[in-house]
Amino acid sequence: MATFDEWLNAYDIVYRTSPAASNLACPNCGHRTLRVVFTAQPRAGHGYASFWCDTCLEGIYLSRTPIPVGADVRSIHDPIEDRNRGIPDYRLAT
Repeated sequence: MATFDEWLNAYDIVYRTSPAASNLACPNCGHRTLRVVFTAQPRAGHGYASFWCDTCLEGIYLSRTPIPVGADVRSIHDPIEDRNRGIPDYRLAT
């Protein structure tokens, strides 16, 4: 299992390329299937980030993180089933 710090490093790289798709390898399994979804108050410059690998279903969850310009952001006011659509129940790295 990759460490939280390894996941943070991967998140930083993916964040810097967002909203473009990243081809970065997962720090846990090496597959290039990393995903990130932001959730925030409307027009806020910060919010929550769910960051995971679609292959090994491992990742991290961040709060009060800056949201990159142009990123797809889900509203915190949307029903939970809409906010979480497409986000799997992944294991959190510690």
